[in-house]
Amino acid sequence: MANELNGNEIDICALTDLTDNAGTAALVNDVQVALFYIKRTEQVFALSNYDPFSEANVLSRGIIGSIGDELVVASPIYKQHFNLETGQCLEDEKVSIPAYPTQIINGRVLIGLAS
Repeated sequence: MANELNGNEIDICALTDLTDNAGTAALVNDVQVALFYIKRTEQVFALSNYDPFSEANVLSRGIIGSIGDELVVASPIYKQHFNLETGQCLEDEKVSIPAYPTQIINGRVLIGLAS
């Protein structure tokens, strides 16, 4: 993924636990994380599940797509788009959400959370 893991990664789930081309919510060390599995590229992206516009943990329910070359998730409430790699909001450059590095190793999804 865009960011490298630093040795503090957490094994979250099996890749087969995730739905292809859709979001899944996970609770990781008391942090709600939205995981997005993009099957055609065999990538898993991890963002905060918290939508700062609606102030609700709903991004895992958003729609995955692309705008230009950027993979995004559209919030299911007010439809803002967040870059899956960086967490940057495309409609408001002042807003971004945490993006977490991920890896798939031996069919397991690992995520790196800052300590």
